[in-house]
Amino acid sequence: MKTIEVVAAIIKHDNKILATRRSYGEFENMWEFPGGKIEPSETREEALIREIQEELEVDVNIDEFLTTIDYDYPNFHLTMHCFICNIISGELHLNAHNAARWVTEDELNSLNLVPADILVVEKLKQ
Repeated sequence: MKTIEVVAAIIKHDNKILATRRSYGEFENMWEFPGGKIEPSETREEALIREIQEELEVDVNIDEFLTTIDYDYPNFHLTMHCFICNIISGELHLNAHNAARWVTEDELNSLNLVPADILVVEKLKQ
């Protein structure tokens, strides 16, 4: 089975977390933490900063590593490295998503999250 390695940003502001809704692909209109694939020459942190700039047009500061999630989807294995971040500059623009919401940790459970991101929410609550 093919393995895809990605990074994800848990962007926090005023006790809320940014959730984004996918605008394409198999999980269209499901909620997720923004991020994307790591390029061969990048560190995880470099990939995260680049992906958030590309997807949301904001610059983030990485505060801390949260967890690595391994999840088996039907067609591939996902390894997702998750980092707690905050926005340091820029104005939010949705280039890869059709919606974004600032939600509390408890409100994350009410969103229709992509399966691997449900495991991230569980880790956040620990």
